[in-house]
Amino acid sequence: MAMLNNNYICALDIGSSKITVCVAEINRRRISNIFLESILSKGMRCGAVVDSIELVNAISKLMKNIKSRCGINIKSLYTNISGRDMLTKYSRAIIPLTEKGNKTITSSDMQKAIEQARLLGSTLEEETIHSIPASFAIDSKSNLSNPLGLYSHKLEVDLYLICAKLSTVQSLGRAINQSGFEVKDFFFSGLATARAVFNKEFNQGLNIFCDIGSDVTELLFFRDGLLRDIDILCKGGDDLTQKLQEELKVPFELAEDIKRSSGIIGDPGQIPQDRQILVKKSDLYKPIKQSQVTQIITDRAKTLCAEVKSSLEKRVSLYEINNFVIAGRAIMMEGFIEALENALGLPVKLARVTNPDITPLITGNDCLSGHKYLTYLTALGIVCEAIREGVTTALPVYQPTKNLFLKALHRFKDAYQEYF
Repeated sequence: MAMLNNNYICALDIGSSKITVCVAEINRRRISNIFLESILSKGMRCGAVVDSIELVNAISKLMKNIKSRCGINIKSLYTNISGRDMLTKYSRAIIPLTEKGNKTITSSDMQKAIEQARLLGSTLEEETIHSIPASFAIDSKSNLSNPLGLYSHKLEVDLYLICAKLSTVQSLGRAINQSGFEVKDFFFSGLATARAVFNKEFNQGLNIFCDIGSDVTELLFFRDGLLRDIDILCKGGDDLTQKLQEELKVPFELAEDIKRSSGIIGDPGQIPQDRQILVKKSDLYKPIKQSQVTQIITDRAKTLCAEVKSSLEKRVSLYEINNFVIAGRAIMMEGFIEALENALGLPVKLARVTNPDITPLITGNDCLSGHKYLTYLTALGIVCEAIREGVTTALPVYQPTKNLFLKALHRFKDAYQEYF
């Protein structure tokens, strides 16, 4: 279990369009304050480093800004990883518990089985980001979520591994190191963001979390609160911008401005033909019909929605889905959620921060007012994931017992169950 430097958690969200940072200050073993900062991203594409110098400069500038804001001398941080170089797989391992008869399964036994499955599923070219037990099995029962305290002769685990290419992890880690910071741990972006969004309401049935980024869309499939599958589409909000760029023959930055200021997803026939947008080309302003912009954006948005639907249908039946929750700045375009609902034939919910560890700090924070929180959702999720994984002993839920007698007693119980 990693220890926190000083009393803070620093979460760095590195995306293709933006880089954000959240510093959660710990006071008296609770999160007392959060500080947020963002900057345009450079040097990243589809989750991979394409220009390390640009990325280092961007991270360095961002971290300098957040230090001046919070006054904390940050040395280490937690960051995210995603993109086309991610992969998932299952790995299974069986460990014997005793030569004769049965014994009580301890937490140590479970960790041994999980570690064995992780090793069996690992390769030299990959880095395991998350190891998630899908189920356990013992001599007489299968599909157990928690076999602790049961008797058995052997223990089997089915492990769900979220991995990334080792070269991608190394390149990202090196860029952060060159910026002057130590990477304490990596978290998969979608899983971290879901931690900030999902609460007990989503522990039943099939729940889908969809995060539409600039060039990557992540789909996470949760069944009864457990992550069961992931799909990553190399599509995102930039696809709409690129189509505008091609059709209108304007620079990408100008196309992005047009999309954000005048982009509407819907029926172009509903827009008056005389409504125009003035676009500056060289030193001249050229009028463009807003109905034309709407047509271009709507067609590409429908394509993206169709790909999301196709991904879902390959894995689940749409009628099974209890909740479909969506995040990403692209979804704030007028008509996007409605277009996705029409494509899927089911209601779509906008992601909200519901994690109790950070919810009290959201209210009244100007950086998170309105829909601004969508910009920082992944960074906030990394903080939630760090707390959940127990990377800090500063929080009460993970605080080890201070009673030395009880601590010794617990260790004796584990040892007794291990050998008898």
